[in-house]
Amino acid sequence: MSELYDRTRAVLPSWLALYYAEPIELDHGAGRHVWDADGNRYLDFFGGILTTMTEHALPAVTEAVAAQAAKIIHSSTLYLNRPMVELCEEIAEVSGIPDAKVFLTTSGTEANDAALLLASARNGANQILALRNSYHGRSFSTIGITGNSSWSPTSLSPFQTYYVHGGQRYRSPFAHLSDEDFVRACVADLTDVLDQTDGRVAALIAEPIQGVGGFTSGPDGVLGAFAEVLRARDILWISDEVQTGWGRTGEHFWGWQAHGGTPDIVTFAKGVGNGLSMGGVIAPASVMDGLPANSISTFGGSPITSAGALANLRHLREHDLQGNAAKVGPILLDGLRAHPSPIVGDVRGKGLMIGVELVEPGSGTPGRPAPALAAAVLEGCRERGLLVGKGGLHGNVLRIAPPLSLTVEEAEEGLAILVDALSAATPEEAS
Repeated sequence: MSELYDRTRAVLPSWLALYYAEPIELDHGAGRHVWDADGNRYLDFFGGILTTMTEHALPAVTEAVAAQAAKIIHSSTLYLNRPMVELCEEIAEVSGIPDAKVFLTTSGTEANDAALLLASARNGANQILALRNSYHGRSFSTIGITGNSSWSPTSLSPFQTYYVHGGQRYRSPFAHLSDEDFVRACVADLTDVLDQTDGRVAALIAEPIQGVGGFTSGPDGVLGAFAEVLRARDILWISDEVQTGWGRTGEHFWGWQAHGGTPDIVTFAKGVGNGLSMGGVIAPASVMDGLPANSISTFGGSPITSAGALANLRHLREHDLQGNAAKVGPILLDGLRAHPSPIVGDVRGKGLMIGVELVEPGSGTPGRPAPALAAAVLEGCRERGLLVGKGGLHGNVLRIAPPLSLTVEEAEEGLAILVDALSAATPEEAS
């Protein structure tokens, strides 16, 4: 192990996970590639957990950050902030939310915290609906609404949370149903759960595609069907777009747009800053302005992060990176499905957000989770020059999410490495 690894383990918490048997230090990046401290070059199919959305070292972003840093780096929300206002205006424009207002934060966790605060303040309730297998952040409040036990270290919470079906298909008890019947069954489950509350529920929060959960989702339309039930009971719908926003799915700019209806609140983070600490909440003025107390943000929407995020968002829109995700994503998705493997239980996703669930060979459908195989393929990809992610409730899902500027040639190169690494993984590694 490296000297930096020893120093990392000595001074940072033991619960901070590191990838790979021999963790690597990423030194610099350009385009869709990164280099480690030893000079090894990798095609990056994970982007720092879906955060490097456009490309590494995007000139428009680095130039905007440098120019702003030369003027002023920080001021807080107590002062007028031109870059923050310009960014919020552009986000409101593309949000799809009527009469939109935007509050900027430093992370997706903080964005979801703020959304929960808005919803609970509006409805005077601390009851929250969330999807099974979900993940919404690492703070005390967001852990309390996270449906993935491997990321929820405590059962204590300021919220009373009810978990409903609809966030994943492969391991769902409704998996055998048609899309229409699946949605109907999930709506029935939601209604049954609501009937068991005391009637005062603040919101349902849902990822259109579950990120940490292994890039899982229910059929298109299920969240829209939920929204009809929620609106009848004056319950807000929060769409957690931390991983699905900004065109990553290819077919839409926001994940919720595949479901019909419009959320009451949208949260975002990660990709909009292209690596800068940026998140936020979008809501109609009637919801956003509803807090009955003062609030500020010291670091949210700082001039330097706002300037970089605005340059990144404009670059994404001007170069139609959503369209590129729709064009290049199927090379990976269809290519992986065309190479059957006894250790692959499911290949799923949209655009440049693809999950590959690994299972023990011959263990049926759904197969028994094979986290050791996922770890072996993760290592195999790195050895071949490709970085991918890993997730799922059991840690057995490969998460593939390259920057949205990925070229056809790079997609084909990455696909070849993935197929080779999957083929090289042996069933013995599943045990």
